[in-house]
Amino acid sequence: MKTTRLTEEAVKELLDSKVEQYNQPGFIENDPVCIPHQFSKKQDMEIAGLFAATLAWGQRKTIIANCRRLLDWMDNDPHNFVLHHRETDLKPFLDFRHRTFHATDALYFIEFLKKAYSGHQSLEEAFGVQATDETVEQGLINFHNTFFSLPDYPARTKKHVATPVRKSTCKRLAMFLRWMVRRDNKGVDFGIWSTIHPSQLVCPLDVHVERVARRLRLIKRKQTDWQTVLELTTRLKKIDPADPAKYDFALFGLGLEDKPTRT
Repeated sequence: MKTTRLTEEAVKELLDSKVEQYNQPGFIENDPVCIPHQFSKKQDMEIAGLFAATLAWGQRKTIIANCRRLLDWMDNDPHNFVLHHRETDLKPFLDFRHRTFHATDALYFIEFLKKAYSGHQSLEEAFGVQATDETVEQGLINFHNTFFSLPDYPARTKKHVATPVRKSTCKRLAMFLRWMVRRDNKGVDFGIWSTIHPSQLVCPLDVHVERVARRLRLIKRKQTDWQTVLELTTRLKKIDPADPAKYDFALFGLGLEDKPTRT
């Protein structure tokens, strides 16, 4: 895609056409979203989705393969596994590694999930997004604080659960929220959460989305941080106030046409 100055109408037309192209069932097979699509139970979707989003950097084939390994070790019954596993059931996880996500991180995720589901029906409650919140920013902060509320959390795992407080783009959690919250008839996102509204979502900002957004002049900030995410989302809300995160499909899809990986 050439870097050209387009009118706002032309940008909207381009993005809407790409949403239509990529927000389709055919998108699922080669994207990490295929992992939670293996399940029909809400809690299984949440757990599989959280792992898939957390591991979503690098080659997509490797992401998907490693997520499937984790779920195989959970007997492809993740909700039941995190609640009722025995110590010996955790032994296979000691060999897990996906880039910088290692066994220590996987085991703490399981420990947190056991605690979370022992007291709540859904991970949605850990975000605590209010109807008056403009975006999910406070919800991301809430989730980070809740995730690391266990007294024995490993410090190294903090790099795998982002927060706006550290000015992170929070790409992986933003993508996870898109999966859980967005509701349409296309079949890619699940729409199984109800207290967070699609209008509160932010657009996941990876290198491909950022590159395309800058070419379309949707981003002016030189930095790449949480404020950049808000800037992009604000621009996308001008196009569709009710569902700005759907343009993740368009921006990522345009980037995918240049380079078929998600990092």
